[in-house]
Amino acid sequence: MYPRQLELPDDNTTSFFLWGVRQSGKSTLLRERYPNAFVVDLLRAEQFERYRRQPQRLRQELQDGTGSRPTRVVIDEVQRAPELLNEVHWLIENERLAFAMCSSNARRLRRGGVNLLGGRALRYRLHGLSARELENDFDLERLLNTGFVPRFYEATRWRDYLDAYVYDYLATEVANEAELRNLPAFSAFLTAAAIADTEIVNFTNIASDSGVSSQTVKSYYEILEDAMHGDWLPSFRHRPKRKVTQMPKFYFSDVGVVNVLARRNQLELESAYFGHAFENWVFHELRTYIEYSKLREPLAYWRLSSGTEVDFIVGDMRVAIEAKAASRTSTRHFKGLRELVKDHPEVKRRILVCSEDTSYVTEDGIEALSEEDFVQRLWDGELTS
Repeated sequence: MYPRQLELPDDNTTSFFLWGVRQSGKSTLLRERYPNAFVVDLLRAEQFERYRRQPQRLRQELQDGTGSRPTRVVIDEVQRAPELLNEVHWLIENERLAFAMCSSNARRLRRGGVNLLGGRALRYRLHGLSARELENDFDLERLLNTGFVPRFYEATRWRDYLDAYVYDYLATEVANEAELRNLPAFSAFLTAAAIADTEIVNFTNIASDSGVSSQTVKSYYEILEDAMHGDWLPSFRHRPKRKVTQMPKFYFSDVGVVNVLARRNQLELESAYFGHAFENWVFHELRTYIEYSKLREPLAYWRLSSGTEVDFIVGDMRVAIEAKAASRTSTRHFKGLRELVKDHPEVKRRILVCSEDTSYVTEDGIEALSEEDFVQRLWDGELTS
């Protein structure tokens, strides 16, 4: 198992939810961090049926009077039996037990009037593998093909696993959990949304491709968000001097899923598809680092109505980052970063993440960082200090 960068509570008093897509490594991480915990695995049929029918069994089992009560309880896939959360609430208040509850789909919990413990539990999210977690095993070309799920990155038959994951889980199980009736339309939406990954979302065009209304498309995006299969990236609109784009972008949380949905074969270096996947990866690294380090800085993109843009703005113009999968950079790759400073001279750093062998700084102060330097400086905290 790759060492994960997410820090979880190491005391016996803090309860928390751990969100993350299926197979991102939540269960493995919790079992590694809390080897002596009392584990409720709701993916096991007998446990699911027992606690679904009689959620009070949890309280009874943890109050057995033997004196060997565990200090922490792990509940795996808690969204499958949300009634357990009332028992969890009682046990936190009255027995001072600490719970770690993981879920791969928050929709049922967030939208079903479920007891989310009223601030008694912290919230964490486990993302797919980052380059820092891979360390010496980091292979960008492989990562952009397999995606960020640990099992797929390590597998020889990773494409077979990805196909099964997308069609058996994302296109079917997630749709069923959301109680969708029109599965063909949702499947068509997934393909259209994957093709638009890293781009400004045009709801009308995606609705046309999916055969449903724009409002339905918006609800489909909500489903992806709730299942943690993607995130919105808003536009940066503070103090604009020129007209800027206001519509958001959407980034899937795993580029391997995008490749399957968009029917992309093996990605070749410096191809257009490789460039889109490269941008998705930079977003993945930024988002993961910001959340794991508790930086609490917003992430956005900046784009003029003319089309000139910068991929990522960290904070209130703390750092501007452009992602270009180019092994030889040229003037055109710096255009957005140079236009940005005309409207926002307050920007503290401008960075181009690229595939150059060696990092360098341009005459006007733009840092061109190789993939390896970007990863090292980001995860060492140097880019955002």
